[in-house]
Amino acid sequence: MREQTSSHSPLRLHLGGTTPRGGWKILNIQAGPGVDFVGSVVDLSRFGDGSIAEVYASHVYEHLSYKNEVARAFKEVHRVLARGGVFRIGVPDLEIICRMFLDPKYDARAHYHFMRIIYGGQMDGFDFHKAGFTIGILGAYLRGAGFSSFERVDRFAMFEDCTEVTLDGIPISLNVRAVK
Repeated sequence: MREQTSSHSPLRLHLGGTTPRGGWKILNIQAGPGVDFVGSVVDLSRFGDGSIAEVYASHVYEHLSYKNEVARAFKEVHRVLARGGVFRIGVPDLEIICRMFLDPKYDARAHYHFMRIIYGGQMDGFDFHKAGFTIGILGAYLRGAGFSSFERVDRFAMFEDCTEVTLDGIPISLNVRAVK
């Protein structure tokens, strides 16, 4: 079943979210109190072509297989976005995290924390990271999905989530704004 949107209130979709916010619907792999739709970001078939005004995803895509899920998921976002629709995506910045991991000023405790960012917290079956992103890798996936315009941004300032996290004053999220 595909969800349709009215012309009066375009659907804005928060992928992987848990906290409700006015004007946004949440799709998450796990049911929860604020979750509107339960499902995978790889399959957005419940939403019609061009039916979504904005998509926001904070630290979701690293949980997908880089071999066969990431590209499909990005193509799904491109498909459901309306012309001129905005896709805001934040993922762990593998380049920054690796630099920090290799920096000798950090001790074993910090290295353990960096390792958890790279491989996931592993607190449940969904909390494993299967892909790593740099701006080059993320850009290639976005272009492959049909996005011709995207830019790296410092922050979104939309939700209190992982896109806002800094370690030792260094932002660890690769935040990108893409337009269909």
